[in-house]
Amino acid sequence: MSADRQRIDKWLFFARVAKSRTLAAKLAQGGHVRVNGAKIGQASHDVKPGDVLTVTLERRVLVYKIVDCGARRGPAPEARLLYEDLSPPPPSKPDSALDRVGGKREAGAGRPTKKERRAIDRLHGDDD
Repeated sequence: MSADRQRIDKWLFFARVAKSRTLAAKLAQGGHVRVNGAKIGQASHDVKPGDVLTVTLERRVLVYKIVDCGARRGPAPEARLLYEDLSPPPPSKPDSALDRVGGKREAGAGRPTKKERRAIDRLHGDDD
């Protein structure tokens, strides 16, 4: 293996895509990683600068262009230097009914107080 190539599991770990190298290897073996559009099945697959990775995670899809091979798992700012993020923006959330209404009620439109409930009971003749 030459110095400009690195195992995919190491690179995913160094770039902070996965929390551990074991989890990075499981991502690669589970078919959640594509290199230049081709699905890989081994954690030992070599990647090099210029390769485009597509990583399918639970709630999002990451598309990274490898800029450099890492030497260690450093802090996040150092890890961001290893790739160029080409990921699509997350889909916008549709407006829910609660967002449109505003969530505020007019005074007296909520649940009755204990005093008001007793007055309603007296009105209906439900005295105990």
